[in-house]
Amino acid sequence: MLNSSHSSHFTLGAYVDLGLLKWLYFLIVLSVYVLILLSNLLLIIVICLNRTLHEPMYIFLCSLFMNELLGSTGLFPMLLFQITQDVHTIRTYFCFIQIFFIHFYITIEFVIQTVLSYDRYLAICFPLQYSTRMNTNKLIFLTAFTWIYAFAIILVLVLLSSPLQLCEHSISKVYCINYSVVKLSCSDTSINNIYGLFITFVTFFGPLIFIACTYIRIFRECFRGSKQTRQKALSTCGPHLASIINFSFGSLFEVLQSRFDLRNVHSVIQVVLSLYFLAVQPLFNPLIYGFKLTKVRELSKSLLRSVVSH
Repeated sequence: MLNSSHSSHFTLGAYVDLGLLKWLYFLIVLSVYVLILLSNLLLIIVICLNRTLHEPMYIFLCSLFMNELLGSTGLFPMLLFQITQDVHTIRTYFCFIQIFFIHFYITIEFVIQTVLSYDRYLAICFPLQYSTRMNTNKLIFLTAFTWIYAFAIILVLVLLSSPLQLCEHSISKVYCINYSVVKLSCSDTSINNIYGLFITFVTFFGPLIFIACTYIRIFRECFRGSKQTRQKALSTCGPHLASIINFSFGSLFEVLQSRFDLRNVHSVIQVVLSLYFLAVQPLFNPLIYGFKLTKVRELSKSLLRSVVSH
């Protein structure tokens, strides 16, 4: 048996020989990555520079856009590098770095979405008490908690996986993810599996249950209010719901693919869907929030016009 710490690399087995087409795929993936970087950076700059957007919802959105930059950078540079290679291997330490950043990104995404749903719940169900319930101290606490909590639980995840003794070193994906490495182990992985299921619940199912409960209360309050109240609530809740549904769809497939045998699903479909929540969400969020939130849209246009005019 070989210890993972003594293995110099993993093989990424989901890549296929693309021939000369690899350069076309390289340009497509590079274009998507550049678009992700520019769109998220634009909205971060808009929120930071405009005092009218220094409100809790927009501060949480700023954290969300920063997370999109983090997640896409955890995937795309290595993906671009692998597309150009004939032999698809990744050094062990790079693999565990990628595992950390991808799981860190997933955890923060769900926690921020949960915080945003709580913020919308307070704003819609308790409008007169919103400023006292979502004060500066709570805003700082929730923002800091999101990043510290995610860092702590994912660090433990990686520390549990990195010492495992491995019988194989071929990962059947185009990037490294924790459970794919755990499945290669020929040592006892009981603790890894229990902790993995714990993280799956607290970062996926737990937040979704909380979000569902808050939106039940929000919709109930909206139906009691006037038409204007409903329209105002839906204008801010609509992008948030679309973002949650989009990310949950991709994450659910990844959970199912990791835990169950999906050999009946075509390999190309598996690769596309496994990349969906990592590649589409970082582009989806800035587009949906940028277009749907009037303040953000108008200030973004103004910033872009000033940049172009200079």
